[in-house]
Amino acid sequence: MNRINIYILAMLFTAACSSKKQAATEDKEAVLADQVQLTDVQLKNAGIETGKAIRQPLNTVLKVNGHVDVPPQNIVSISFPMGGYLRSTKLLPGMHISRGEVIAVIEDQSLVQLQQDYLVTKARLQFLQQEYERQKMLNENNVNAAKTFQQAESEYLSQKVLLKGYSEKLFLIGINPAGLSENSISRSVSVHSPINGFVSKVNVNIGKYVTATDVLFELINPDDMHAALTVFEKDLNKVSPGQKVKVSFVDDPATTYDCEVILVTRNVDENRGALVHCHFETQPKNLLPGMFLNATININNADVLTVPEEAVVRFDNKQYVFVQSGKNEFSMVEVEPGVKENGRLEIKSKMEGFEQQLLVTRNAYAVLSKMKNTAEE
Repeated sequence: MNRINIYILAMLFTAACSSKKQAATEDKEAVLADQVQLTDVQLKNAGIETGKAIRQPLNTVLKVNGHVDVPPQNIVSISFPMGGYLRSTKLLPGMHISRGEVIAVIEDQSLVQLQQDYLVTKARLQFLQQEYERQKMLNENNVNAAKTFQQAESEYLSQKVLLKGYSEKLFLIGINPAGLSENSISRSVSVHSPINGFVSKVNVNIGKYVTATDVLFELINPDDMHAALTVFEKDLNKVSPGQKVKVSFVDDPATTYDCEVILVTRNVDENRGALVHCHFETQPKNLLPGMFLNATININNADVLTVPEEAVVRFDNKQYVFVQSGKNEFSMVEVEPGVKENGRLEIKSKMEGFEQQLLVTRNAYAVLSKMKNTAEE
């Protein structure tokens, strides 16, 4: 029985060792697949040269995303200064409205009371004005007591103030006091649109009682909508007002629109990003607040890491450079390419200490060819 147990343990140990050797072999092959060893003759015949990536000023672009935003002065919240019931409205979100157009009708007994108070105050003011002028004349001729004149003057001035107050309240709800008479008193008042634009929100329904603090509708003036782009903290120093921007929308990425940076905010949010506001040179049609967009900001003379264009190779839809890892030995490292200018290409790599590494700067495709041929053997 002991012999059987020993035999089983020996078989398990052998299998475990074989698995470890197989895994190690596979890992080694995976590493070697991205490495190649060349001879001095191969290097010379292929014309391969090495060097370091160089930092230099380059006209580049910064890729960001953002959304369509509306400045606060172009968003109008509509309220009614006095309480009342919403009698009628035809507004729906997205509907276009014109300046001066009736967007709602409010009715309430307090509206009738305000008009009534104004007309009664106006009628009494006429009497007090005549009484004031009469007492003034008598006072000038020393016929009446000064106290009587002063009382008439006080009542007359108080009534003028009262009438002015009622007049301003009427203007506030859209009634012209000059055209108000006992025959034109109305229990309802029309609410007019102050802008040309479209409806963003409708917060009420017919029959609802609203107060002075309730927002009935939200209107948007689309004349000055702009692109609000999110730029990360590390790139903020590259962006400044006046820079040109290309913007495209998700539903039509092939069409771009020209913009210009007008403001760079200096407050960074919890995601380490800040907003950059851009003005559309020609505003797109059917532009709506909140629409998602992609953008590229043109940056002049940005200090970036560059290599010759022929130092970068494309393989399996990715781009790579070859880093020298030993004598005549090279490893393939993935990079993110940027813009090209005068034969130089901007690159970025996640490799630690990448800027100090020796790279293949000429005939990199010869190294790629040798690497892949070796892997197939």
